[in-house]
Amino acid sequence: MNLLIRHFIKDYENVSDNRVRNAYGKFSGIVGIVFNLFLFTIKLVAGILSGSVAIIADAVNNLSDAASSIISLVGFRLAGKPADPDHPFGHGRYEYIAGLMVSVFICAIGIELFKTGIDKIFHPEDLNLSVISLVILLISILVKLYMMFFNLRLGKKINSKTLKATAMDSRNDVFSTLAVLIASLIMLIFDINIDGYVGVVVAVFILISGFGLIKETLDPIIGKSPEPEVVKTVSDILTSSEHILGIHDLLIHDYGPGNMFASVHVEMDSKYDPILAHDEIDNLERDVLLKTNIHLVIHYDPIVTDDGVTQELREEISRFASELNPELTIHDLRIVPGVTHTNVVFDMVVPFSLESQKQELRRKICDEVRKRHENYNCVITIDVEYASLEQR
Repeated sequence: MNLLIRHFIKDYENVSDNRVRNAYGKFSGIVGIVFNLFLFTIKLVAGILSGSVAIIADAVNNLSDAASSIISLVGFRLAGKPADPDHPFGHGRYEYIAGLMVSVFICAIGIELFKTGIDKIFHPEDLNLSVISLVILLISILVKLYMMFFNLRLGKKINSKTLKATAMDSRNDVFSTLAVLIASLIMLIFDINIDGYVGVVVAVFILISGFGLIKETLDPIIGKSPEPEVVKTVSDILTSSEHILGIHDLLIHDYGPGNMFASVHVEMDSKYDPILAHDEIDNLERDVLLKTNIHLVIHYDPIVTDDGVTQELREEISRFASELNPELTIHDLRIVPGVTHTNVVFDMVVPFSLESQKQELRRKICDEVRKRHENYNCVITIDVEYASLEQR
């Protein structure tokens, strides 16, 4: 495998380059097509010679796997298309769509195997098995094991859900073919036909795996929250600057592997020279791009730090919000004096776990501020927590 990779993929170690990623995906697709067509041919011959419906069904399963490999190949080819005026963020999500289609294929195969298994339970058929048939099944298991580790390794190397789904499909095929082999041996040794029962068990396993893969490949298409490790890396880079007093409203959009865009608000002292602040922000955006390959846009929020009243009130409300729930945070607090009352305006970030309590939390904070400062009226904007350091 390493020899083939070095021969067919230029600059194969630079997996952060989208062209290299796509080359890996195309290479995996071609290997999958060749191996699955080979397995389909030898199993079909074995199934016809033995009269085993299970072996023929397993051969058709490999033919559908070849179709899945074609889908993966097309998906990576489409994902590799450059950005254009109609798709300024590129075409990287085609890879996710390809992974979803492979997952749907897995479920379809599981349903068909389940139906075949049920039919064979009620209508068992005599088998005409031979040593050649058993050897072919054993070869198929070994080939599929190799394909599983092959795709799993490539999937981890380029962080591809499509290749990981393909690896799980190969794993399912190992269990499926192994079940057929075990059932065949039991038939030969004990003259007991359990093909149907084994087929149903394998089909259920494949369906569970397939539905799990559908969820995993569908998440980035719908818009899954970013991984905590990514959020932490971006946060650490930003807060490493001594001039950044706080960050909030971090948004990360995934337009395909290696193609992510983000925006964030950073708080800086209002007295800090705006030219220097702009330069600092440019440097941070460049650092994030170099270290994470995320295209980040930073919005600058000036914060008054030498107003004792505002600073004290900010700390007071932050402390009270944290006492209500450690996940609550506030930002962009300012005081707007009026004739009859003073407005305290700020944003409060409420995580999704507290979504149903946001109005109650708003009321409690307003009441607490009014209790301590009779003429103060809170004006709170509720922010949604789009990115979190917590594991999900």
